Amino acid sequence: MADIDPTTQSNYLQIATEHLSINWTLDFDAQLISGSVTHHLLAKEDGVKEVILDTSELNLSDVQINGISVSFDLKAKHEVMGSALHIALPSDLKAGQYIDVTIDYQTTKECTALQWLDKAQTQGKRFPFLFSQCQPIYARAVVPLQDTPSVKFTYSARVSSVFPVLLSAIRQSPPKTGPVHDGKVVGKDPVTYSYQQPEPIPSYLMAVASGNVHYRAFPRFEEKKWTCGIWAEPELIESAYWEFSEDTARFLAEEEKIVTPYKFRVYDLLVLPPSFPYGGMENACLSFLTPTLLTGDRALIDVVVHELTHSWFGNGVTHAHATHFWLNEGWTTYIERVLQQKLHTSAHRDFSYIIGAKALKNALQEFEKAPRYRRLVIDFDVGEDPDSAYSSIPYEKGANFILHLERKLGGLEVFLPYVKDYVNTFIGKSITTEQWKRHLYGYWEKHGGTEKIKVLDSIDWDAWFHGQGQDLPVEMEYDTSLAKEVYTLASDWDAARSVSDVAQLKFKEADLKSLDSNQIISFLERLQSYPPLPLSHVRHLGALYKFTSTPNAEVRFRFYELALADAQSESAKAFAADAVNWIVGADSESGLIIGRMKFCRPTFRYVFKVDEGLAVKVWKSKKDAFHPIAKRLIDKDLKLT
Repeated sequence: MADIDPTTQSNYLQIATEHLSINWTLDFDAQLISGSVTHHLLAKEDGVKEVILDTSELNLSDVQINGISVSFDLKAKHEVMGSALHIALPSDLKAGQYIDVTIDYQTTKECTALQWLDKAQTQGKRFPFLFSQCQPIYARAVVPLQDTPSVKFTYSARVSSVFPVLLSAIRQSPPKTGPVHDGKVVGKDPVTYSYQQPEPIPSYLMAVASGNVHYRAFPRFEEKKWTCGIWAEPELIESAYWEFSEDTARFLAEEEKIVTPYKFRVYDLLVLPPSFPYGGMENACLSFLTPTLLTGDRALIDVVVHELTHSWFGNGVTHAHATHFWLNEGWTTYIERVLQQKLHTSAHRDFSYIIGAKALKNALQEFEKAPRYRRLVIDFDVGEDPDSAYSSIPYEKGANFILHLERKLGGLEVFLPYVKDYVNTFIGKSITTEQWKRHLYGYWEKHGGTEKIKVLDSIDWDAWFHGQGQDLPVEMEYDTSLAKEVYTLASDWDAARSVSDVAQLKFKEADLKSLDSNQIISFLERLQSYPPLPLSHVRHLGALYKFTSTPNAEVRFRFYELALADAQSESAKAFAADAVNWIVGADSESGLIIGRMKFCRPTFRYVFKVDEGLAVKVWKSKKDAFHPIAKRLIDKDLKLT
């Protein structure tokens, strides 16, 4: 029986898209995309009577088959999956034959995948901005298609806009290294941008962004054929170039040594406006990044490492559907940390697992009332929203599972040849957990015989795949050498709670001078393992180490986590307003929000436990500045829906 995607209404097992041809016009005044898409479809069985495509909140005007207009049937909207578009096909279609279906349409204001920003919501505050977020199942709100990672296709596009246009593909014209907007007036003159994506990708990797963005190429790395560079608003291009130019190509080249050559030809970064709801999004050829990564010290470059690693794990070897999402994120997190060891030390690799353990613990606690979302392999019901299960679990539990396998099978250097074989076997394909497991057994039977098979048979597969507990199936041990200094400092602060006059405390700003960002994060998370500190000590901590004003969002968030952890404490009551004001931009002259859901969702959840009225009032006053995905989920968190 086929392992069918429960989040699509398309009949992709009968007929599937192999190429999309897109023609769009971006209308910033109406905040709509209008145009057409042509599907080059391959019949997979004889006599397939129709093609069914996923859509969501699209206005369809015409459908043509091989250039001739035909009737179509747009079904009633499903709350999660949208409206299925049924298009009858010629009755004599045979398996192996191709057919072209063209759809004229436009997006609507209800589109979940697109955010149209007013100029005030951008860094430069001079021009509006558009960007998309199609993962996990929102591509259907931008293009009528088979919105499932089980289908991979190439695409070409021509997009007209009065602002520079970026897509998850390779720019054909005008050249990105030429004058901005082909030398035309930005915001006034329309320019048509042409793109090609020659590598098959799943629908969730389709992406569009348009706004006043400039490009700077990174230095060519050795003799590599691929190129790297950075896109950002002109106000950010210098700082963004500095933040990422030193390491991006170096990391990509190092990753090629671990797995296989990079095949997408271009690896560019785009720093988006602050409402972007994620740390990064691994769109093919163009990773989207949050501006919260621009800390001025290259401290958060690991997010770029994560996104470029998706070029192999996700973009290359793709999960078949949401049930197997851990294959994307677990593998990517694991390999990202292998890279830490290759570029630094094994202690740095293990330290990343130590930090991740706190995020995993929080996620497992969050799903106490929905324990099935604690699983690695979640058997979603048909039409169930996969975003309801989104958390750190597929990342951290998945990475620990693969690390456990590595250790059981003989260590990193023994394991890495298997990793390369796994990628070579499945790159360009979409797979299930069962397919991955079969290959795992097949590889180790060939490269270790009965000894390795006995090791694999000793794994508690059900506990890893379907376990719903608060703990991992095995107790993982990590090298804590990089954590010892911060653990000692946290212990000293815990012991200092007995000193009522904080002026008598011996702590000083220089305590953190030798620590990197990850160690500071670990220090704050370690403090959370102790009983809450008195308000006087929390205030002193925040002021002394400048946690309440740091530009490093990872650190500032951990400080607010510490202050808000006990909803009944004086600290929580004192810092609740500060925390939400930071999220909505009320504490800065720029007024720019922190739209990254890693920070905004839990902060509002924490404050909601402290003061429901405050959380709801602040959220309602600023929610329209946030991405549609974040708005929907935070509304749910605050019990507004």
